[in-house]
Amino acid sequence: MRPATKEYELTIDNHTLSITNPDKPLWPEAEVTKLDYLRYLLIVADPLLRYSKGRLLTVIRYPHGIGDKHFYQKNAPDYAPDWIQTHTWENVRYILCNDRATLVWMANQAALEWHVSFHLAKDETPTELVFDLDPSTDDFAVVIESALLLKQLLDELQLASWVKTSGSSGLQVYVPIELRYTFEQTRQVGHFIASYLVSKHPSLLTIERLVKNRGDKLYIDYLQHWRGKTLPAPYSTRAKEQATVSTPLLWEEVPHCHPTDFTVYTVPKRLETFGDLFSSVSAPTKRASLDTILGFLQSQ
Repeated sequence: MRPATKEYELTIDNHTLSITNPDKPLWPEAEVTKLDYLRYLLIVADPLLRYSKGRLLTVIRYPHGIGDKHFYQKNAPDYAPDWIQTHTWENVRYILCNDRATLVWMANQAALEWHVSFHLAKDETPTELVFDLDPSTDDFAVVIESALLLKQLLDELQLASWVKTSGSSGLQVYVPIELRYTFEQTRQVGHFIASYLVSKHPSLLTIERLVKNRGDKLYIDYLQHWRGKTLPAPYSTRAKEQATVSTPLLWEEVPHCHPTDFTVYTVPKRLETFGDLFSSVSAPTKRASLDTILGFLQSQ
């Protein structure tokens, strides 16, 4: 048995980083060490950064792996290297997830989840309309059914949509929109769409915020979509036993998918096969207008 490596150096984009405890098990059940995690991040860095660059970053750190204590980090720590880019928003000095070296430095701090804002740090214009489908039970078939119902409605409204797993128990649906709406306006549209679906499928869906009042219904969360709030970035790992990843999907995959299909071991191969399935969200060539829906709502 080879002795454990205590530390080594890695140079990325002209920044030399010390990697401590590379053999530390971060996801023990999945046998993912810190070094395995760093390899994964470097493979997915380009598509992860394509979406996350310039957004406010919140990480969840697990210094001793996912089975131990964790904490959320919004503020850049005082000991962060001066080359890491930050932006102060509402008195918080956020790190910006802008380059591979920042990813690796944060990962060495055991940042295992990467959550980013719905807007860029430089302004508060929402870049998408987003729905988070949050089940109340372990039955993922309910999530699949709900996502397909949502897609059908979005298609009818001529709103092109893309889907990804949350990396946990749900799915998240994104609609790239023109960069001229406020969060107040997107919330109006989100409420209208979610409420309409609930009215059509009241035994399946709910917009009830309180978990205790949802029963076994799936919660369509449109309220999370707001300034300063976050969802996991595409390709972010999650602190789950299987080392699952928030993974973009093809809509035709949705009827047959499960969150545990997508892990640090399987996602790199998907990238080779499909490329970045979130590229139309990260760098859309076409963004949807919400004018028709907003006009309808204002006329009521």
